[in-house]
Amino acid sequence: MGAAVLMNDIKSKEERFEETALVHMDSIYRSALYMTKNETEAQDLVQDTYMRAFRFFDSFEEGTNCRAWLLKILRNTFINSIRRGKRQLRVVSLTEMSEYGIELSSDFTPEDGVFGDLFNDEIITAMNKIPAEYRSAILLADVERLQYKEVADIMDCPIGTVMSRLHRGRKLLRENLQSYAVQYGYAGSRSF
Repeated sequence: MGAAVLMNDIKSKEERFEETALVHMDSIYRSALYMTKNETEAQDLVQDTYMRAFRFFDSFEEGTNCRAWLLKILRNTFINSIRRGKRQLRVVSLTEMSEYGIELSSDFTPEDGVFGDLFNDEIITAMNKIPAEYRSAILLADVERLQYKEVADIMDCPIGTVMSRLHRGRKLLRENLQSYAVQYGYAGSRSF
């Protein structure tokens, strides 16, 4: 009888995966959409990520940050797909989106996918002007609110590199937003 009780107390891999990993799907999708700039590719990337995550779920350490673990799998899956030639990096401007018939006022654009209602077009444009490694660090640390160690694990670099990228990225972002800050009264015309 003791063994039967233990078996009932142990959740199946599927149940544990659903409770632990699937709750982060929106966040993973937003990040995938930001990486791919394409809803279909983002959906495929999320599906690939979750398939890999489920396959290796036994190696996930219970009690650690599952979202960070999934974001690392997402990043590695995306990079591997680029290396295999499945995907090409392509940045689409807001103007291009409009030219292709994608309404900027629609419920969900790639830029909105990551930043939601937090930012307007000027801030999104300023973010897109900074190099990808700085933008990724800002996205993971400041938008997704991951700890530096988690960001370092996802980006496969030391914590010091993450802090350096955050410092430089924030500085570039601040410079890109200087006129915006002055225009809307967030800063004086001399310094920001």
